[in-house]
Amino acid sequence: MKKILVTMRVPKDTLEILSKNFELDYNDSLEFLPKDILKEKIKTADAALIPLSEKWDKEIIDCAKNLKIIANFGAGYDNIDISAAREKGIIVTNAPAKGSTNATAEIAMGLIVDIMRGITRGEEALRKGEFKGWKPTFGLGPVLYGKTLGIFGLGRIGKAVAIRAKAFGMNVIYNSRTKLEDALEKELGVKYVEFDELLKQSDVISLNPSYSKELHHLFNEDTFKKMKPTAYLVNTSRGPIIDEKALSKALEDKVVKGAAIDVYEFEPAVTESLLKLDNVVLSPHLGNASIEARDEMGMMAAKNIIAVLNGEEAPNKVN
Repeated sequence: MKKILVTMRVPKDTLEILSKNFELDYNDSLEFLPKDILKEKIKTADAALIPLSEKWDKEIIDCAKNLKIIANFGAGYDNIDISAAREKGIIVTNAPAKGSTNATAEIAMGLIVDIMRGITRGEEALRKGEFKGWKPTFGLGPVLYGKTLGIFGLGRIGKAVAIRAKAFGMNVIYNSRTKLEDALEKELGVKYVEFDELLKQSDVISLNPSYSKELHHLFNEDTFKKMKPTAYLVNTSRGPIIDEKALSKALEDKVVKGAAIDVYEFEPAVTESLLKLDNVVLSPHLGNASIEARDEMGMMAAKNIIAVLNGEEAPNKVN
C-alpha cells in the first residue's frame, strides 16, 4: 500500500479521504517535525502533504526515494524548492481554495476597522483597568465612510476587499499589474491610478498582490514618505513586501499613522520593534483561517495526491 506522509494536523475530512486507500504516516500535532526526522520519514513516502509554513529545501527533497508528489496545504508554494523537486521528477501542487478569497478579504476589512477605530487598543486599555466610563475624547478614531482605500493588487482577494470596502462607503482606487477593463471597473466602483498616486491619495492601503521577488521590500522608507501622515497600511498578502524595520521606524516617527499586519517578513518571527508599538495591530496569519476555507484547501490537496498516486494529472500542479 502506498504511503502518504502528513507532516502536520489537518482537517478530519482530509484524513478520511486519504486513509481509504493509502497508509498514513500522520503527525497529529501543530508542531513542526524536526528536520532530521522529516528527512528519515520522507525516505519511505510516496506522497507528502505539508503546510505552506514548512520549508522543504533541497536537503530534505534529496532524501526522498519514492516520492511522487509534494502537496502544499495552501495557495502559496515558495516554501518548496521547486527546482530540487523538478530534478527528482516530483510533482508539486498547491491548494488555491476559492473560500480563501472571502476569508482573507474579511480579515483585511477586520484589520482596517480595528486599526482605524482602535478596537484592540480599547480592549487592552479595558483589561488594564483604564476604562472609567464613556468620555468625549476617549478612544477616538476615524470612520471608514468617505475615506479612500487604495488596493495594491486587484486579483481575486483584492476585488473581494473592494466589494466589502464599498459596503462601508469607502472610495476605492487601485494599482495592479494589469488594469481592469472599464466595464469591470465600473461594476466594482473602483478607479485605476499609478502607484505613486495610490500612495499619495490613500487614507488606507491594503496589500493584496500575488507575491513575486520583484515586490520584495516594495514598501520601504521611501515608500512610506510618499504616504499621507494620516494613512494606515494593512497587509494580508506576503510579509516580505514590507521592510519591517523601515515600517517600525515610520510608525515610531509618525511618518504613517498606523499599520495592521497579518503576515511577516521573517514569519513566524516578528520584528521586535513592531511588538513594542501601540499604533500597529498584529495578527498571527489568520487570513484564510476559516473552517470553510481550510476544509476546502485540505480536500484540494487530498485530490491532488490521489490523482498523482493513481497515475492521473494533478488538478493543481505548479511545476
